Parts: sequence; C-alpha cells; structure tokens
Amino acid sequence: MSYQGTKINPTKFHRSQLKFYVFLIPLAMFMMLPIIFIVFHAFKPVNELFAFPPRFLVQQPTLDNFKDLLGFAGDSGIPFSRYVFNSIIVTLSVMFLSVFMSALAAYALSKMKFKLRAAIFETNTVALMFVPIAVQIPRFLVIDKSGIMDTYLAHILPLLSMPIGLFLMKQFIDQVPDELKEAAVMDGAGEFLVFRKVMLPVIKPALATVAILSFQLVWNNIETSSYYVNDESLKTVSFFMSTLVSQNGNNVAGQGMSAAASLLMFLPNLIIFIFLQSKVMNTMAHSGLK
Repeated sequence: MSYQGTKINPTKFHRSQLKFYVFLIPLAMFMMLPIIFIVFHAFKPVNELFAFPPRFLVQQPTLDNFKDLLGFAGDSGIPFSRYVFNSIIVTLSVMFLSVFMSALAAYALSKMKFKLRAAIFETNTVALMFVPIAVQIPRFLVIDKSGIMDTYLAHILPLLSMPIGLFLMKQFIDQVPDELKEAAVMDGAGEFLVFRKVMLPVIKPALATVAILSFQLVWNNIETSSYYVNDESLKTVSFFMSTLVSQNGNNVAGQGMSAAASLLMFLPNLIIFIFLQSKVMNTMAHSGLK
C-alpha cells in the first residue's frame, strides 16, 4: 500500500514538499528577472532608458515608445498592420504544414516497414548538426531558380523542414504501442486512417511541442525577408523590428522603439509556451525514453 506521505510526487500538497519549494521559488524568481526587465524596459521614457546606473524597474511608465513605433511604421509607407498580417499568414502556414509533415513522416518512420527507413532517420539526425547559415547559399539558389522570390512562398518553403520536429515526433510515436495500429488495421482501416484517427489523438503533446518550436522559428525569423523578399509590403514584422534603429537614424528614439518592439515580439512566444508548457514537458520526457 502507498501512502501520500511516502509518495515521491504526492498528488496534493504535502509538508514533505516544502524543501523543494524553498529551492524552487527563489530559482523561479531569479529566472523571471529577464522577463520582468523586458516588460518594464518597454515602458521606460528616454531619460530612464539612458540613465546611469541603469534602472531595473521603470519609475515613470509611458506609452510613447509604442506610439513612436506605430508612427514610424506609418511614415515608412507601409502600415504596421501590414507587417503583422504578413507574419501571421507566414507563421500559421508554416506551423500547420510543418506539424503535419513532421507527424506524417514520423509515423512512417516509426510504424511502417520499408527499405532505407533507418538511413532516412539518420540523415535527419545528421541534419540537426547544421546551422541555418551553413545552407544559406544553396537555399538561396533553390528559391531563386524556383521563381518564387518576392512571394509568400519564399517565406514559407525554406522554413518547412524541421529536423528537430521530426526527431521529437518520431521518438514520441515510438512509445505508442503497436497494438493500437494492429487493432485498427484488423478493423479495415488504411494507413492514413490509422494515422488520422488513432495516432494523431495520442500524440497531441508532441504536436503541441512542434507547433511551439515552429512558431518560434518563424515568428522571430528575419532571413527570408532579408534574402528572398525585396517587396517591402511582403516583409514580416520581425524584419521591420530588426531595422528600427538603422532606418530611424536617431539612436535615442530608436532605442525606445526597439524596447517596445522587443516586448511585442516576445509576448506571443511567452503566451503560447505558458498555455502549452505541460505538453512540452510530456513530449521531452517521452522523447528520452527507449
């Protein structure tokens, strides 16, 4: 018999957990300091942005940085909403397609038998070692020869391949019992029906994890706007944010807008991770099991 007091991880609060809170609460507060700084930094007036010694908290919060940011985008000829619209279209497209492709490929590599299956997965594992800059030139040549420069496809296609997404998804699916697939096949289900009706509901944590990773990859990406898109109306909000200081020509005002831009770029990542962090932890635990 197992009593609550002797459990390694009690389902409810127990005084035996106090020793963990004593360590974890200060650590959590320390880890939150960069987030708190980003938030307060965005609302600092110019005199506090350049104060010496630097101030961690804002004393006279203002919205001027955000107003300057929106105003500067309008003065450049392209409204700020256009950059946001481009980022939303590209991000949602890449998220959906990359998650679907990773899940489909992971299912095939994990539950289907065919030649070169192990070699294909090892190739994907090797791809994890390559940083994006290493394939920048061949990627540019492919985009250029494909004739999709200055289109949304130039944003989407280079970001669809996610070796880390396929790796995590495949490791997660490996933990799913083969009996689930065999039972569905005996009932007359085909491979795609098994994937859609049986496998997808089981691997929701992995799907959420890959969705978060793809969102972060695309939302913060500036390479596609820099290398493959010359039309300003097709560039993303992350690219616009990265060029604030250089385009503005005024480093003082540019720093305030950059602080506001950093907060705007950071918040979506934080919100998505907060809501889905439990699924991420579940996926990481499963991906490490063999």
